[in-house]
Amino acid sequence: MELKKTKWEEKDVQDFEEYLFQISGNNRQREFEKNISKTKYSCLGVSSEIIKNIVKEISKGDILSFLDLWLFNNHTEVLINGELICKIKDFKLFKKLLTKYANAVDNWAACDSLKFNINKKNKKKFYNLSKEFMKSSKPFVRRIGIRILFKFIDDEYIDKVFEEINNFENESDYYVNMCISWLLCETFIKRRDKTVDFFKNGQINKFVMNKAISKCRDSFRVSKQDKEMLLSFRK
Repeated sequence: MELKKTKWEEKDVQDFEEYLFQISGNNRQREFEKNISKTKYSCLGVSSEIIKNIVKEISKGDILSFLDLWLFNNHTEVLINGELICKIKDFKLFKKLLTKYANAVDNWAACDSLKFNINKKNKKKFYNLSKEFMKSSKPFVRRIGIRILFKFIDDEYIDKVFEEINNFENESDYYVNMCISWLLCETFIKRRDKTVDFFKNGQINKFVMNKAISKCRDSFRVSKQDKEMLLSFRK
């Protein structure tokens, strides 16, 4: 199917979805994707590499007319929408569409597949967007907010990142807590001493602390000595 279009229209939807079914995986791949993602949407078992190529081809044409169709009939379409949204350079439009997307997704994979194009000009806007998302009542909106913070593990923002994590002391959602644990593993690798101080003094719930330590101990980027040291912070 020709994915590079000057304009996507309603009449293209059927052809596009038939194309996705033609390239979908077998039953085992579909079931695996369903079990891993826990999504309510149907799963086609299309590989991430194929999705990447589809996004690349659509991006050669008119992205916005494709997004206007808002195809959310299966997990593959959800992922395609998310990756295309992240290619929008106009931050105001990007925020509008990402907010719509974030409020519609229902699984961790749809959050973690997002690749944020953060630079000096838009960094403060992304940080404020992260803060806005982290206040949401919806767990996967909060998770996307936390995922944005992975781009802020630097000297300018690291203290603010820890301040934001403190706000999640009473977080109860599994997928949000797991994302914070992953974030703390990254801060330990990139800002070790500050993270050690945060482990000592921060407001971290038991689940997050112990999972963060486990992730650090599983990482090849953490020294053997530090892996042993981290055990002293287990709750």
